[in-house]
Parts: sequence; structure tokens; C-alpha cells
Amino acid sequence: MKLLKLEEVFILWHTHFDDRLENGEDFKLIGVYSSAKNAEEAMNRASKLEGFKDNLDGFEISIYKLDSDNWTSGFITQ
Repeated sequence: MKLLKLEEVFILWHTHFDDRLENGEDFKLIGVYSSAKNAEEAMNRASKLEGFKDNLDGFEISIYKLDSDNWTSGFITQ
């Protein structure tokens, strides 16, 4: 059996903006996938669900390389 070595993952997010929410936005991590195809299939499934189907523009697929820093600077709070 050959093991596949993943070098990157595909993360499916959904952001919903609504003034009634604290800070006006709500982020949902839908899932983490081994391929863009799998993430797109998950987005298609989620797009049929209550809430998501009315906010289709809120979906985003992000690609992250494994074993690498994705945030390389500090931060400040104002």
C-alpha cells in the first residue's frame, strides 16, 4: 500500500455578514480537505443547506501548505 504525502490542504470557509451579529460577521469553518475537488464538492453540498443557500457569496476555499508558518508577522490590538 502506497501512502500519499500531503503537502497542502484546502480549507472551506463561509463568512456571513449581518448587523445583528456581534462584530457584524460570522465565520464558519466547513472543513479541511485533501484536494480542491473535495473542497468544491463540500461547498456544493453546503450550498444547499439552510442559511448557506441564501449567502452563496460567503464561501471561500483557502490553500495552506503543511508544516509551514502561515502567519509570519506579529499583531497589535487597537
